[in-house]
Amino acid sequence: MDRHLRNGSKQKQLPGDQLYAFFQSQFLEVSARLGLLGDPHSLGVVGDGTPVETARYPRSKPICDCSAQGLTNCTHPRRYSQPDIDSGWDSSRERYFNGYHLYMISTSDSQYDLPLYPRLHPASRHDSVSLVVGSIEFSQRYTLGTIDKILLDAAHDAEPIYELLDHHNVEPFIDLNVRTKKNFSTQSDIQISPLGVPICPIGMEMKPNGFDKSQNRQKWRCPLACGTKNTCSTPCSKAKYGRTFHTFKQDNLRLFTKTPRSSEKWKLIYKRRTSVERSNKREKVDYHLESGRHRSTKMWYVRLYSIMMCQHIDAWYSSQKETLNIQEIIFSKSA
Repeated sequence: MDRHLRNGSKQKQLPGDQLYAFFQSQFLEVSARLGLLGDPHSLGVVGDGTPVETARYPRSKPICDCSAQGLTNCTHPRRYSQPDIDSGWDSSRERYFNGYHLYMISTSDSQYDLPLYPRLHPASRHDSVSLVVGSIEFSQRYTLGTIDKILLDAAHDAEPIYELLDHHNVEPFIDLNVRTKKNFSTQSDIQISPLGVPICPIGMEMKPNGFDKSQNRQKWRCPLACGTKNTCSTPCSKAKYGRTFHTFKQDNLRLFTKTPRSSEKWKLIYKRRTSVERSNKREKVDYHLESGRHRSTKMWYVRLYSIMMCQHIDAWYSSQKETLNIQEIIFSKSA
């Protein structure tokens, strides 16, 4: 991570690059023109991982003739048909499985939960590691605009991830994995809650009062001050406006987010995080992703991209079905 932040990452050629280029030019561009991705130049995305079981047991063949010689305790290496998979834990099914950890990046501003970029990892890989790999690859290949924000669950709540996203000027909306119930002290009589909200001397959470872009800081105001009136019985400031406090994002990227977690804006935006779970459900349940019997990563990517293309085609039809005349289109083509 530190090496990437210092020197960046060179784009590496991947086997699925041509497939993604086709998917982007023929499907993502069409969905963007139809307004199904939100604003492609200020894109909001969601990331999440899901297990993909490819086989009940690892598939391998011997490269020796020990079995023919009656030797049962053979320790020679074996040839695996899918050497890039391993075993992982599926929390939804509560069992171990062999296969991939599919990390999907989808759009957060689409009512159709459309996928943007898939990445197949070994089953044992954690969501946070998959995000780092997938987000860098996606930013290097997405040419329709820029990514503005990303929505992630608490599995991604780690300081290096905030540093990575800040380095790429992407605003994170990540649910906190609260590690303590104690407030953090400051150099004043204001404390900071585990959720990053300043606590006034009488123990009340202060209210967010706007973000100062010039100073790159969040302003907070006394919770009992309204206009020039202050209903606090023991005010801690003589100002008619009430006590104010500032938090600087660079002091703690994890706690002091640009959009405060306690604000209504945060809650409204973060509601869209589950869109990637609905997208993964479409692929695995509706389109039977795991029903493939392929023995190569190449074929699994072909199957996955084919399903993603169908998802976009479904969205095109749903967005235009009121104005489409299917019979006219069919008969005009046949004529």
